[in-house]
Amino acid sequence: MSEKENDSGTESERNKRKVRVGVVVSDKPDKTVIVTIERRLAHPLYGKGVAQTKRYYAHDEKNEYKVGDTVRITETRPLSKLKRWRVIGLVERPV
Repeated sequence: MSEKENDSGTESERNKRKVRVGVVVSDKPDKTVIVTIERRLAHPLYGKGVAQTKRYYAHDEKNEYKVGDTVRITETRPLSKLKRWRVIGLVERPV
């Protein structure tokens, strides 16, 4: 057995990165898309459901994703001042 197979825990633990699914709201910057992710949760005092949105700048190497596309993004090393995510695939394209 090789050393990598023997030490199975370290390889999988190191590569666990956050993955999110969101909607592209802007594709204006070159090789970048801005993805909005909406979370629904209960208000802490009143219990009513409220939506929280967050915007992520994600790297899109080929400029292939457009506004309205639902995409999957993953964490990566810092690519610029604001970019910390990379698009890994298209989930759904609007008709």
